[in-house]
Amino acid sequence: MPTSASAPASAFVDATASDSALRRFLHGLPGVDAVGLEARAAALGTRSIKTTAKAYAIDLAISMIDLTTLEGADTPGKVRALCAKGAHPDPTDRTTPTVAAICVYPDMAATAKEALAGTGIKVASVATAFPAGRAALPIKLADVRDAVEAGADEIDMVIDRGAFLAGHYLKVYEEIVAVKAECGDRARLKVIFETGELSTYDNIRRASWLGMLAGADFIKTSTGKVSVNATPPNTLLMLEAVRDYRAQTGIQIGVKPAGGIRSTKDAIKFLVLVNETVGADWLDNHWFRFGASSLLNDLLMQRQKLSTGRYSGPDYVTVD
Repeated sequence: MPTSASAPASAFVDATASDSALRRFLHGLPGVDAVGLEARAAALGTRSIKTTAKAYAIDLAISMIDLTTLEGADTPGKVRALCAKGAHPDPTDRTTPTVAAICVYPDMAATAKEALAGTGIKVASVATAFPAGRAALPIKLADVRDAVEAGADEIDMVIDRGAFLAGHYLKVYEEIVAVKAECGDRARLKVIFETGELSTYDNIRRASWLGMLAGADFIKTSTGKVSVNATPPNTLLMLEAVRDYRAQTGIQIGVKPAGGIRSTKDAIKFLVLVNETVGADWLDNHWFRFGASSLLNDLLMQRQKLSTGRYSGPDYVTVD
């Protein structure tokens, strides 16, 4: 069984010894063939999924959802209602899987923890001045500390995209290492790149390796707060990165596409990417997640259709 993340993997200690060494390593990664990447993602997206496999895929996708509310108007009541939905997505069918996690702001982590007691569902909390990441490191670490002490099982941090795009890779690396240390053994760390702001596939590949070298347990595409979020090509690229990293280190890293995944059809496309790129080891919510809020409703409607032969429509699921 592959091991979890450690920072950095011993095989790459020299790569993180200095700013120049890290730059040399990241810029020495193979360039991304954009045409080939997009063509492969598009081809995998055309795979046909039959009824039995579709039913399995829908349940798997439900079990992989980080059901999310990250709004300024979030209230304890809204968070408790979301937790109830995550625990019993379809109250008329108790065979429906629970979601993987409820994702909230740090000040709502304690509310979610209490509401989810006994369910096995994780509490995920965004931190490090989400979504912009524009804060001093001590403030970011205090944000993480508050969330973990409130009961967060997982921390979703954002990298400093400005520092990354300016080529200050060691600064970004050291921030991730510090956040990972703050999480300790109490919380797994998801590192968000905001791929829509990284501009190029080469940058997404570099960010993926940077996050893994720094000890990320998951690498995550997006905050869901910008115009371009998770796409099949950028997720495929990140899946290739975790595959190659495990091949070289034996360490398995999770992947979380987030933002813009709203339909069952889209979710299944991403599951096909996972199966065909990294294989069955990642087809589990310990290693793959969907960052989503509206996706669950469509999965539930499609699940009901497979079960009853009728399409129930949006009035039969709760509005988040």
